[in-house]
Amino acid sequence: MAGFSITSRILFGIMSKHFRPWKIDQPQLLPPSVEDFVPDKHVARFVVSLVRESLDLGEITGSYTSSLGQPPFDPRLMAALLLYAYTQGLYSSRRIAKACIERVDFMMIVALDPPDFRTISDFRKRHLKALAGLFVQVLRLAAKAGLVKLGHVALDGTKLKASASKHKAMSYERMKKREAELQAEVDRWLEAAEAADAAEDKAFGGSKRGDEMPDWVADKQKRLETIRQAKAALEAEAKAAADEKARAQAEAEEKRAREGRKRPGRKPAPPSDEPEAKAQRNFTDPDSRVLLTKDGYIQGYNAQAAVDGAHQIIVAQGLTPSMSDHAQLVPLLDEVKTNLGKMPKQASADSGYLSEANLAALNERGVGAYIATGRAKHPADIKRKVGGPLTQAMRRKLKRAGWRSRYRLRKQIVEPVFGQIKQARGFRQFLLRGIDAVRAEWTMICTAHNLLKLAKVA
Repeated sequence: MAGFSITSRILFGIMSKHFRPWKIDQPQLLPPSVEDFVPDKHVARFVVSLVRESLDLGEITGSYTSSLGQPPFDPRLMAALLLYAYTQGLYSSRRIAKACIERVDFMMIVALDPPDFRTISDFRKRHLKALAGLFVQVLRLAAKAGLVKLGHVALDGTKLKASASKHKAMSYERMKKREAELQAEVDRWLEAAEAADAAEDKAFGGSKRGDEMPDWVADKQKRLETIRQAKAALEAEAKAAADEKARAQAEAEEKRAREGRKRPGRKPAPPSDEPEAKAQRNFTDPDSRVLLTKDGYIQGYNAQAAVDGAHQIIVAQGLTPSMSDHAQLVPLLDEVKTNLGKMPKQASADSGYLSEANLAALNERGVGAYIATGRAKHPADIKRKVGGPLTQAMRRKLKRAGWRSRYRLRKQIVEPVFGQIKQARGFRQFLLRGIDAVRAEWTMICTAHNLLKLAKVA
């Protein structure tokens, strides 16, 4: 140390005495509780406590009856793991399983006994309906905590991609053409095979008959069957729609006859039960539809939410493959009452929900409506009279209030919720297929959102 200055020796001494020991090789004889892996107020602890003490998982636990074989993971553990994963933006079973061996918050939940991705996936598939049912339980806990006021509820929808490509769809017109082409190709091969049977027996040898289908023919037959099934489904949907339209026309005719009124104009042609040429069916997820978004067309679903204005709690949710929002307003409001026992005092929605029937339904339910009537292309008064009496009254109501209108609350209530789900937690595409599974998946997403809101006041 003789070659070092006094300053250097002081600095060297300070540095050598103030490193925290690196005990990477030291065994832990008395390991801490796994709950000590995360702080007291951590969301993971909250979810575990909620699942163990407040949520009723009887539908899940009651499905386990046999005591044979390897004991399954505790359903409470698996439910807590899935709910917490959804709050953290992890939806894939593989990513959740990876987190269980890499992240201390997930290690705490599984108590250092991580399930593999197949176990997580199978549990979610088996109990998907029951897991979706936890939405109402969590919502009522949020209401009990004072997070739901039902003073003003805002409704909106957002388009989310399905687990399918829009390029894996085919129109009805193309189906008919492709069905004929594939059938012709298969028929040509079968005719050629039958005519050349003796020559093929000699070429293939005695181990084969000589008339086995090549792989390409089997693939074409499978494709042909898939197209036929999709075509039949479109035809069934078109027939059901035509029957419903014919029924509505017959009821209207009967009503006019009872009232002694005549039909204005010519009698309409009977509805066609053949699908439109451009009607499409997706082969990967037949329930999904091609939807228009601000970024273009997607193969997906229209997810719906009704959000309470007090703390952005989702009080009702739904999902439809339809592009239109008209038919979703009344079911969402009715679900609010089913979930919480009463209707909101006010409801706001964009012009996609506007219709005379919806405005009348809100009046019947005693809900103050604030629904946009759309922008007029021509601001002349005559143009602003477009729509029924309820629509015109709504237009005057919104114009009279101006910037003070309660409608302005819609954007600051419901749209941030979709931003939190899609941007902050990265949910932009469904993992499951089929409308029942996708609806349950959307319900779990909404449950996770409410859990995070509830955790802030716990």
